[in-house]
Amino acid sequence: MHGFFNIDKPPGITSFDVIRQLKRKLPPRSKLGHLGTLDPMAAGVLPIAAGNATRVIKYIEKSQKEYIASAVLGAVSDTQDAWGNITYSRKKIEIAEEPLQQVLQQFIGTIEQIPPMYSAVHHEGCRLYELARQGMEVKRASRPATILNIELLEIAPAPELPRLTFKVNCSQGTYVRTLVHDIGQVLGTGAYLSSLTRTLSGIFELQQSLALNEIMAARDINEYLLPVDYPLAHLALYALSPDEAHHIMQGRSIKCKIPPDSKRLRLYLNNELRAIARYDHESGALKPETVFTPF
Repeated sequence: MHGFFNIDKPPGITSFDVIRQLKRKLPPRSKLGHLGTLDPMAAGVLPIAAGNATRVIKYIEKSQKEYIASAVLGAVSDTQDAWGNITYSRKKIEIAEEPLQQVLQQFIGTIEQIPPMYSAVHHEGCRLYELARQGMEVKRASRPATILNIELLEIAPAPELPRLTFKVNCSQGTYVRTLVHDIGQVLGTGAYLSSLTRTLSGIFELQQSLALNEIMAARDINEYLLPVDYPLAHLALYALSPDEAHHIMQGRSIKCKIPPDSKRLRLYLNNELRAIARYDHESGALKPETVFTPF
């Protein structure tokens, strides 16, 4: 079984929980991998690669992400989300749209984020969340993230604390809960993430995703499998002749003429993906990097 599952992960489970469940539906020793984790609290798009698709993950472009996030103002969390220990400011919070929009605009562009302690970042061989669970906090270096757009969707006054809902388009590796926390600091109110849904991960969209329980209940999950080359449309395509395919499948280079802007290509025989190769324009050689046995 080779291809991608576009799964709508429910909140309350980890990305690895999804993989563990899927393995029960797949043949023994099937390889699975995901294209970027989602926090247990978060829901939404979680692309899962199966079989040969795990071998093309490295060729997928660093993808844009889109999230719908809700934030509570007037409090902070030690995990920066609703699952942590909440500390309330006990101040009356009144937020007008215009000054809020001005603050949100400050975060558009390349920003620096300090990874939260409750994250999977490594520190001296340990995950930060493992240290956090032991009550430890260590110094973390900031990391760049790119916020492409923030669209305010709603300001909902609540009996106690107001809630914001916004859509954010950002680069891979962005911590939305840290973004919410930092927005709260600039507002002077404090804020924590109350809910998060990923609606886009590169080419994978929430509208085309399938609920995990729907896939688990299916008699044949092959019908939900997207092709191995589904996220590789950015790579040029080259149709092999049978003789060329023989050389490529043996790991040998072939001579051919490729458009000058092509560096890495998808190679096909009879409309079946057989390899991903790099083209050397000086020598005119197409050298296979990853070869797939027929399936």
